[in-house]
Amino acid sequence: MTDQPLNDGAMQDFPLTLDRFLSHAAKWHPTAEVVTAGADGIGGRAGYAQIEQRAHQISALLVNLGMGIGDRVATLAWNTRAHVEVWYAIMGIGAACHTLNPRLTATQLATMIRQSGARILVVSADLLPLAHDLSAQAGTVNQLLVVDGSMTATAFGTIAVDALDALLTSDPAAVTWGRFDERTPSGLCFTSGTTGAPKGVTYTHRSSFLHTLRMLQADVMAITRRDAVLAAVPMFHANAWGLPFAVPAVGGKLVLPGRHIDGVSLARLIRDEGVTIAVGVPTVWLGLVDHLDMAGGDVPSLDRIIVGGAPMAPALMDRLEQRLGVTVQTSWGMTELSPSGTFAVPGDAARSAAAAGRPAIGVDLLLTNAAGVALPDQRDVEGHLRVRGAAVIERYFGHDDSATDDAGWFPTGDLARMDEGGNLFITGRAKDLIKSGGEWINPAEIEGVVSALPQVSLAAVIARPDVRWGERPVLVVELRDGGEDVSDEALLGALRGRVASWWIPDTVVRLPAMPLAPTGKIDKLRLRDDIGRALT
Repeated sequence: MTDQPLNDGAMQDFPLTLDRFLSHAAKWHPTAEVVTAGADGIGGRAGYAQIEQRAHQISALLVNLGMGIGDRVATLAWNTRAHVEVWYAIMGIGAACHTLNPRLTATQLATMIRQSGARILVVSADLLPLAHDLSAQAGTVNQLLVVDGSMTATAFGTIAVDALDALLTSDPAAVTWGRFDERTPSGLCFTSGTTGAPKGVTYTHRSSFLHTLRMLQADVMAITRRDAVLAAVPMFHANAWGLPFAVPAVGGKLVLPGRHIDGVSLARLIRDEGVTIAVGVPTVWLGLVDHLDMAGGDVPSLDRIIVGGAPMAPALMDRLEQRLGVTVQTSWGMTELSPSGTFAVPGDAARSAAAAGRPAIGVDLLLTNAAGVALPDQRDVEGHLRVRGAAVIERYFGHDDSATDDAGWFPTGDLARMDEGGNLFITGRAKDLIKSGGEWINPAEIEGVVSALPQVSLAAVIARPDVRWGERPVLVVELRDGGEDVSDEALLGALRGRVASWWIPDTVVRLPAMPLAPTGKIDKLRLRDDIGRALT
């Protein structure tokens, strides 16, 4: 026997920083491509080794401009190779990438920039007018770096405007990525604001690294190096659901549509690049299948379409699977979850348009009553959904108060139920509930029935004030071509026997095009403003 202490051994300290994904891809999959679509075809392609080199050069430029750990650099750009390079360049030096949605107004974006304090804004050349306006209003930006287009150096008041490429003179070896704590902020994304004022969500290297590993699981996205993945979900929408991390992590082909996500452009891109997995909100795929129905043709390489961000209409899911010969994989998540929460598994017996699937390891779900008390039975009952996990928000950017309860559960604002197999079904939004005569009406249930009709492309239910009942539901529909002859009685008749009689809307409003929020969801705030007030 000896009195010497036992050496238990140890494992290496390997910080979970996001730069490792691109470095891994550059070393082990150097020629696997990132492809960017142009207006009339492919705008460019490059291997991961080339992208890593460019990203290091951009990092060196940012360091020379005074950026470092804890700083925030904003981007106003589309899904392109240049945007991916800038992302890794920002995150690699420990700064946070604040993505801005170019479909918002200059005033909305300026409010976000003032909160983040970003001094540098990387902007797509075609978005320079918007960048000028928001920078003038924000008052914090002193440098615009232009990508994805040609221009000469200029100035906008006191704000310098330079083509990013023209400034890349630094030796990329001069900057070393990583070497900071894995809990360092890596990104900042504001919520869409479809049901309230946008709030900032800060992602960390650790949270997004663990989120990426979860996304790659076989029962989640199941992406491999053999896949060509079309990221039709914007990079400004919750980090494009993590695809710019997950695809390089396995050495897959990353296909980026730029600003063109119409049906014609997507069909051509899928065929030309042999896309096997396409990811985006349902309205994007509605445009694709409408185009193929009208123009003919197929997308034979496409195997799966992964949807999220908005409810999936059963009729659209059927159209996609039957017309395109693909499997539609539904999911649920939100910006505050980085963003994935649950995924449906292809081939699962419970798979349907309404099923959001199960959580993977790293995410936990809880149903509570309105007061936040856990329901004693968590199966086959409706409750208020709460979430916790390694990639779930703890507090919002700039807020001192926690966004979670004392046990760490984040209230999502969703109403949901779980079946005996653990499959999640989102049944509505608590804020969308309509109180009529003192009783609650759930718009999501009405929308689910009407959107399943073959004549209907999109359906939404909003409230209008009512002197007698307090609120009454209004059905708003966008009809498919050829569905204009369907009567209001037929639309409402589909609800009889499916929902309580007093839930049936009193009014039907037909729109040529449903207003969509910048993330592709139905914009209920706008519907309430434009239609709800007009009916009062």
